[in-house]
Amino acid sequence: MVQPIDHIEVRGGNVNNLKNIDVDIPLNKFVAISGPSGSGKSSLAMGILYAEGSRRYLDALSTYTRRRIAQNKKSQVQSVKHIPSALALRQRPNIPSERSTVGSLTEAFNVIRLIFSRLGSIVCPNGHRIPPTIKIAQTMDVNGDEMGMITCPTCGVRFMATSAEDFSFNSTGACPTCHGLGVVRKLDEDKLIGDENLTIDQGVVASWHLPGRNFMPKVVATLGVRTDVPYKDLTDHERDIVLHGKRTTHPVNISSGTGRVFHMDNALYENAYAAVEDSIKSNTSERSIARINQFYHFSTCPTCHGSRLNPVRLKQLVGGKNIAEVADMQLNDLAKWEADTKQALPDDMASLAKILFTELDDNLRPLLELGLDYLSLSRSGNTLSTGELQRIQLARTLRTETTGVLYVLDEPSIGLHPDNIRGLINVFRQLIAQGNSLVVVDHEVGIISAADWVIEIGPGSGDEGGQIIAQGAPKDLVNNSQSLIGPFISGHADILQQKHTAKKPTGKMTHLKISDHFNLHNVETVFPDNQVTAITGFSGAGKTSLIIDSLVPAIQARKQQQKLPKHVTELTTDLQDVVSVDASPVGKNARSTLATYTSIMNALRHMFANLPESKAKGYGIAYFSYNNKQGACPNCGGLGNITLDIQYLPDMEEVCPVCHGARYKDAIQQIKWHGYSIVDLLNLSVEDAIPVFKDVPKIEHQLKQLKEVGLAYLHLGESTPALSGGEAQRLKLVSHLTKKEAGTLFVFDEPSIGLHPLDVQTLLQIIDRLRINGATILIITHDVDLTLNADYLIDMGPRGGSAGGKIVAAGKPLDLVKQQSSLTVKYLAKHWEKFGEPSSK
Repeated sequence: MVQPIDHIEVRGGNVNNLKNIDVDIPLNKFVAISGPSGSGKSSLAMGILYAEGSRRYLDALSTYTRRRIAQNKKSQVQSVKHIPSALALRQRPNIPSERSTVGSLTEAFNVIRLIFSRLGSIVCPNGHRIPPTIKIAQTMDVNGDEMGMITCPTCGVRFMATSAEDFSFNSTGACPTCHGLGVVRKLDEDKLIGDENLTIDQGVVASWHLPGRNFMPKVVATLGVRTDVPYKDLTDHERDIVLHGKRTTHPVNISSGTGRVFHMDNALYENAYAAVEDSIKSNTSERSIARINQFYHFSTCPTCHGSRLNPVRLKQLVGGKNIAEVADMQLNDLAKWEADTKQALPDDMASLAKILFTELDDNLRPLLELGLDYLSLSRSGNTLSTGELQRIQLARTLRTETTGVLYVLDEPSIGLHPDNIRGLINVFRQLIAQGNSLVVVDHEVGIISAADWVIEIGPGSGDEGGQIIAQGAPKDLVNNSQSLIGPFISGHADILQQKHTAKKPTGKMTHLKISDHFNLHNVETVFPDNQVTAITGFSGAGKTSLIIDSLVPAIQARKQQQKLPKHVTELTTDLQDVVSVDASPVGKNARSTLATYTSIMNALRHMFANLPESKAKGYGIAYFSYNNKQGACPNCGGLGNITLDIQYLPDMEEVCPVCHGARYKDAIQQIKWHGYSIVDLLNLSVEDAIPVFKDVPKIEHQLKQLKEVGLAYLHLGESTPALSGGEAQRLKLVSHLTKKEAGTLFVFDEPSIGLHPLDVQTLLQIIDRLRINGATILIITHDVDLTLNADYLIDMGPRGGSAGGKIVAAGKPLDLVKQQSSLTVKYLAKHWEKFGEPSSK
């Protein structure tokens, strides 16, 4: 008898830092993968399971189809058996376009449009309201010229009823003024010109910094405008030329960065306004458009008032509301609108209403379970947080009701309040119940504890990781001495960190008042300077509005001697500067490495260029950069690898056969410093490099700083865009650890993303270093360990959206847990009860 297959078999996994691992992943189970940041969790989950599951599924499609789908390259693994087709929900979903809303992303607005088309109370061209009837709904399904044609029972006029497509702001229902965007934009002259004490040569015209406009100062000089005097001293005529000069061509000489001079016979002059307007017409990339949009002032569309829809469409009502009013409702309020609508409809429309609203309910249910009840369908998609986007992805996945699929999720707990974790786990169970398999990479102990099976990778990060150190049911890991997560599951870990008491806090407080901003109405708060304050609360409670949208720009405005944001009515503080620290990727492309992000690479280039052999051969610093043609491998251009387009097969990426991944020309690699080539040094880990540079203080100092923040395992040549969120975050903090930071506010937005509980303890030590240096720290977080270690807590709520926006608890965390005055604090109390005082362990 053939035994049923109950696991995925991975043999010889070598993706990234994985060390030839063999592992079995149970099928039709909820499997959690845990381990320190950079240990290799995503390499197993995404690099092997998802990559192989999706690739093999696509292999079954036709050649024609595969040519049009982005495919994963073959994984570095000996064999993977019994793997189902795979879908992945990544840690950082793509940011939606400005045309996307919660309604369009979830497809719930499609159902709403259908409801308005079939169940709506219509207004005829002569202004007579026609109540909803089954006949009107039936006409929408008639074929031919009669489709949608109805007759007004009052005046007899025949007209076409509104279809579902007519309610789309991305189609025929779009507002004629804003074309479905909900906002209009106007060039802001104040943003075109910078500090008027600067000259044109010094860059006072901000719009001439846009790509392709850097030679405008040369052109405007041929028009008689002085470019070497402060802008404020220019004549009105000169300023008029800068702002409104005619589009004409002129001969100019332009100097390049290398000192070469180029002559242009017909250099086109674009004034400060035209430079922006022409740029917006010729750019399509999101990044370029975002840069250009900085010159515009955006305001709510005066025609549609932000609804995005043609105002004519707002005459049709369902349940006494127009479609814009329904789209503006919070998701948890739609149930009442549904009940009111059903009650008002005639009996013969009950069946149709039931079908349509059941579809809507099925769409909304997973969103509500995942704690997104505070969102509205009209909320712009590009304003959503990473966690919100990922949960919307997950809700859509659940609705498909697939079976036999492997779902691979990367950090699905991002942005989730502890109370929402239960809903997330319930969604996981539903995916399993539908006959699927689930692999989740996460650090949330509640999620790991709820898994059927846990695989731990470690024991460390980078080269020190990549091994399976423990696996089993969560209860089994509690008694496994090799398990790193076991003590956190059992409650035996020491979660409170010892704080250095180099000096007493200043006792000073920062005081902030806000009038109206989103769901904040007359909110007032204080927090202590030179201490660590945690800002907690449900998603949508107002944390970002309070800190990122209000406090941060207010301090920046004060520093630049500008007016406070309109909604900030008072700021009393000694803080003079602000540093925002998030987990976004470091560096723009694969050419950015740990060495280039720090100043180590620059020091290495000068060090090698000063060697006698380099001077004898005429090798300057440019020769020791893989970004310059003098030093870069001519075959791969300094990338270290090449990509081959194999038409309908996945692009093949392989190590450059000329430089073998070294990035440099062979001649450059022959130059040695203490027996090391520059390639040898870039291949060293931070840990191994410290003794090598013991006599080079400038480099040794930076290496020790990197080790202090827990990045000793990274190589100097490691690509920074590939770093995890936690690694990127710590790298950004390196330069601040030895500075005096009195008067500086550090804002951490969800700093525990991608961090194992042990990594959180490292982060707490870094934060304490900043505090010792005089900094004031604010942490926007859902992490209970971070919160309990804070000096002060501001909890917002009581829920999200319109049910949030208030300060529901404030004080020292360990004092608040005794009162349990808010839902967040109740979870803190429960967590504290589980772990207790460290001394009692």
